[in-house]
Amino acid sequence: MANLENLFKPVAALRPRVACEIRPEGVVAARAGKRRGEMIVSFSPLPEGAVVPGLKVPNLGDAHAVTSAIESALGDINARSEAVTLVVPDAAARVLLLDFDTLPSRRNEALPVVRFRLRKMVPFDVEGSAVSYQVMTEKDGQLNVLVTVMPGDVLEEYEGVVRKAGYEPGAVLPSTLAAAAAVGDAGATLMVNHTGASVTTAITQGDEMLLHRSMDLPAEPMAREEEMAQAVITALAWYEDTLQRLPSTMYYAGLGGASAAAQSRWAALVEPAPRIVDLGAAEIASALTSIPAGVTAGVTGALTT
Repeated sequence: MANLENLFKPVAALRPRVACEIRPEGVVAARAGKRRGEMIVSFSPLPEGAVVPGLKVPNLGDAHAVTSAIESALGDINARSEAVTLVVPDAAARVLLLDFDTLPSRRNEALPVVRFRLRKMVPFDVEGSAVSYQVMTEKDGQLNVLVTVMPGDVLEEYEGVVRKAGYEPGAVLPSTLAAAAAVGDAGATLMVNHTGASVTTAITQGDEMLLHRSMDLPAEPMAREEEMAQAVITALAWYEDTLQRLPSTMYYAGLGGASAAAQSRWAALVEPAPRIVDLGAAEIASALTSIPAGVTAGVTGALTT
């Protein structure tokens, strides 16, 4: 799993210049264009049930279909056999914000300390999991640390289909963490990332993640809309309580993009409703296939430097 150091402003040489996101709807692939901020992007759809994200295997109900979609999407952008940044669904990992009094400066010494804290916080074996962390801030003698943990067998499942497609996962990031880099220096930002049967709400301020909350959504459409609305309302309340104001803009990632979100029933239930804009709307130098609205945030953020 990717070292989260410099998550929001990654060093170009440390991150592959090709990115691939595996989503329930399909595989999105992108590589950096010639000009800063440009990308060449492709999309390969997946049948329903091919990707069912979660903390237990199998996540890939049709691994052959996923491998074929990766081959198609990365082949379209002429990725050849390069290393790629692999973006996985939020539901396949856990992202936590933890406070520590201190951490060893060396990562190989700090990781056991982080793993120890995680043992009673996640519902799977931490020792066999991929763990990465980033120190966000140090205030009043406490370190605020962003931690990502992903079950080892789930990680192997996603990395395995990438390797079967002929590519090497050079970094692995959950969807919302990847997309967070796309907001740039926008100050305090509220993000909503709707992927399949889950939603993540996140709040960032500069280079700091203030809130990251993922939840599964019910299958019944009416209940799903109500839970989506409640997730956003809760994030808005947290934003107002913490930052003493409400956001004027909400960045959205999800099938259909901001336009579909603005017309949805869940958005109509949110009061007061901020303006909804697409998250990660990079300048696409070349779209080699039909790209569904709202699905490029992860690869856009992964390619942001």
